[in-house]
Amino acid sequence: MVYLNFTDLSEEAQNRLLEDSKKNVERKFGDDIRKYVRENYTCFETMIEEEALRNLYSYKFIFNI
Repeated sequence: MVYLNFTDLSEEAQNRLLEDSKKNVERKFGDDIRKYVRENYTCFETMIEEEALRNLYSYKFIFNI
């Protein structure tokens, strides 16, 4: 679960969440993504970013008001 202050939805907070998601995706699926990138000649960073955005939808957010 991700706890957020409702008044702190700034760009910095959003970027922090995206960076955390990227680290999470790379830790969980990094080897599989690297293998896919090698086989399909795509960009690793682009793939990580796309998967990180998808991963954000799996988080449970709790907003403190």
